[in-house]
Amino acid sequence: MRKSAILLTTLILAGSLLLSACSSGGGNNTAAGSESSNVAANTSAENSAVTDDQPIAASDMSKLPALAQKRTDTIIVGLKNPSGAFTPYFHQSGYDGNVSSLLYSRLVTQDEQGLPVPELAESWDVSDDQLTYTFHLRKDLKFSDGSPMTAEDVAFTWTLLYDKAYDGDSIITAIGIKGGQDYKEGKATSIEGIQVSDPLTVSVTLEKPIATAPITLGGEVLSKAYYGKDYKFGDLEYIRKLHENPVGNGPYKLEKFIPGQEVRFVANEYFYLGKPKTEHFIYKTSEGDTWQYLETGEVDYGSFTATEDNLKKLKNMGYLNIVPYTPSVYGYLGVNLQHETYADKKVRQAITYGLDRQSIYVEANQGAGQVANIPTAPISWSYTEEGINPYEYDPEKAKQLLEEAGWTVGSDGIREKDGKKLTLHFLGSKSPSTDIFIALATEGFKEIGVDFQPEVFADFNALVDKYESGDYDLVSFSTPILSDPSDGVQQFINGEVKGYDNPKVKELYFDALSTSDTEQRKKYYAEMYKILNDELPIIFTSYRKSYYAYNGRLDGVVNNPFAGFQDVNNWSLK
Repeated sequence: MRKSAILLTTLILAGSLLLSACSSGGGNNTAAGSESSNVAANTSAENSAVTDDQPIAASDMSKLPALAQKRTDTIIVGLKNPSGAFTPYFHQSGYDGNVSSLLYSRLVTQDEQGLPVPELAESWDVSDDQLTYTFHLRKDLKFSDGSPMTAEDVAFTWTLLYDKAYDGDSIITAIGIKGGQDYKEGKATSIEGIQVSDPLTVSVTLEKPIATAPITLGGEVLSKAYYGKDYKFGDLEYIRKLHENPVGNGPYKLEKFIPGQEVRFVANEYFYLGKPKTEHFIYKTSEGDTWQYLETGEVDYGSFTATEDNLKKLKNMGYLNIVPYTPSVYGYLGVNLQHETYADKKVRQAITYGLDRQSIYVEANQGAGQVANIPTAPISWSYTEEGINPYEYDPEKAKQLLEEAGWTVGSDGIREKDGKKLTLHFLGSKSPSTDIFIALATEGFKEIGVDFQPEVFADFNALVDKYESGDYDLVSFSTPILSDPSDGVQQFINGEVKGYDNPKVKELYFDALSTSDTEQRKKYYAEMYKILNDELPIIFTSYRKSYYAYNGRLDGVVNNPFAGFQDVNNWSLK
């Protein structure tokens, strides 16, 4: 698993200063978070956020801090730790994706129901055999330097990702463009399946039907004149030098990046929907508390766990619009399946029964969560509870499974097998939610005879390094936003969950991608979820509920559970 895929995860659970994360960058549909996900061609209205709460309008704008009142042409949002690699497909973290989402637009984005909709591509056609997609670009598209954007730029972007030197997170290569592998292996000088008909028309032919193709192919577009000027097959190192001076086609242009302080943007006069209403946008990247920044007026937007205490505090501020929000993510505990102890399914099941997830993730958060048992969110059209084991807290069941797996209680109360103690080395990020987890998990695991050994990291990169070294048994993560059910199960297919390889799960995964019939896809996912719920290659933990709150002067704010920020070009300060 790459850092960009997991960077958001622990921080989501920590409730830190974050935006809603998403893969979909671009101008009209701008989002924050990881850059690698996709959406089915056929989804349903069931994708929309589900909540009993209603948005709450600001009640007393006279309380707005003077600092926020003075701003007339600048919107400020908090963001943590961008590295400066702001070129799409080459990010070092999901936070770099947050930045590039303002700088670049996509060919195809998605609406609030998760359906693919046009952005830079005015429309697209699909051949009868579902293998060839033809994208028709809008007229007069330009990059932020004023140069024209054409179908050649789209073809260059797709081709670049098939270069043998590319090691980023793009999944375009995974969908199988015809001739792509020959290009990657140096057997061809171009990709057979990519064809440019005219400056506004480009087509791509796949090796097999893929339901998520419109969004997967419809990503950000790189300028061939700029990013391809020094391109030589097998050498992409030169692109690193271009990160600090990006040439995009989104609503904003990069003005200045000050590491550890802020990322400054200025409106892009060449944006295809017209110059944004607000001249300046800033991501404030310095370390600080979300509450403090909102209370002092230093930022205009914040995201919070949907607890009663947080809602009361937000309402008391008076000058904030508050919107309930259920993102399409799930939390989980990564299990080191390469450790012999946890390669045993019964041990993983016992650990799950011995963990009071209801208390940890729901009650401790004042109901701002829901226990998870499958790799998709309740707002997804693929979600089901039929035939799914809820793994309700049951220490006796846990003990029974451990006995069956050969782990017997030793003289000190810790279980043993073949002279080895049953230990559980846990990695987590420093946060109140991690503190709660450790306190309750320690108690629960002690009861079933497990020696729980938590290790907490204040620095996320240090946690990732420890995780990647393999020196752990259990690690706390959450997914980036899942635009399509395939996103939620992808880690069990592509090798991210090391030590897990189930041919039936892979078969169902590709069957579900081979059709755009939503009802048929539901059946494939339902069967897949039952297998994953039983085998537990990871331990599912929770779905979260949030509030996002923003300055009552800020107009035009749109967020959705699948695409994060939308229409940033229309955001303005009243």
